[in-house]
Amino acid sequence: MTLHSAPDNELVINWHITEACNYRCRYCYAKWDKASEQRELIHDQSHSTKLLEELAAFFRPGNSRNPLSRTLGWRSLRLNLAGGEPLLYRREVLRIAHEARRLGFAVSIITNASRLDHDLMGELAGLLSVLGISIDSADTHRNQQIGREDRQGHRLEPTALTRVIALGRQLNPALRLKINTVVNALNHREDMAPLLRTLAPEKWKVLRMLPSVTDELAVSAMQFDAFVSRHRSPDLPMYVEDNTDMRESYIMIAPDGRFFQNSPTRRGYHYSPPILDIGAAAAFGHIQLSPARYLQRYTLAEAFE
Repeated sequence: MTLHSAPDNELVINWHITEACNYRCRYCYAKWDKASEQRELIHDQSHSTKLLEELAAFFRPGNSRNPLSRTLGWRSLRLNLAGGEPLLYRREVLRIAHEARRLGFAVSIITNASRLDHDLMGELAGLLSVLGISIDSADTHRNQQIGREDRQGHRLEPTALTRVIALGRQLNPALRLKINTVVNALNHREDMAPLLRTLAPEKWKVLRMLPSVTDELAVSAMQFDAFVSRHRSPDLPMYVEDNTDMRESYIMIAPDGRFFQNSPTRRGYHYSPPILDIGAAAAFGHIQLSPARYLQRYTLAEAFE
């Protein structure tokens, strides 16, 4: 029995294409076990193409062999590229985006935007349906404390970001902007509203720091709720995810091509065997996904990851 249709009849697959990042956020969850000797697939064109083909076939709308088809209804697919910081590999991201679109995926990305200059936006904007940017603070010192700066001390500059977003919207009027903010021990008292009103995203996803890898900078439920309450406003399109909302509610692939999922019982992740070794159908059977939780994340956020 179908629980409900997927939002916009679109199923979203999150491929974390790399663990590499030029920032050093102290609570980063993008750290994966190195049990497999398989290198990150983005560096091998043949392997990354085969992975996309496996995903396109297994998650093809109407594929009765996919167990999700019995509980979710979707008519289209979206590949969301995440990291680490995916735009450290500009050439590979552009290649994968073109290949994914050839196979019928819409494409989105989540980036810290530190490498998103005008030239790259000129190449990328037309390939994306959603541009996601992670912003945890508008304060220079706080970003430094969090670890949101590169080795040269460069941090995201809001004025430059506003200009490059404006260019993306000009080049692709259908491009939707999403901002992700992780509420943590350093920013939970901050007023993010002025920056959000300047950037004017279609969606602002507010997440509580998830202690999958570390407890550093974790916040209490009371602190998280206070941040959310202060920012509730008709002109701020805020959608909230607490820790329990994130567990077993995303379709996620690690850089080496394994499905992975947040573990409900221990720190870290549970992994499937490599998709390229046993196929997407068999690999997907090794992880748990809750269709009800997947849909619950869209109860308010109707459109995108």
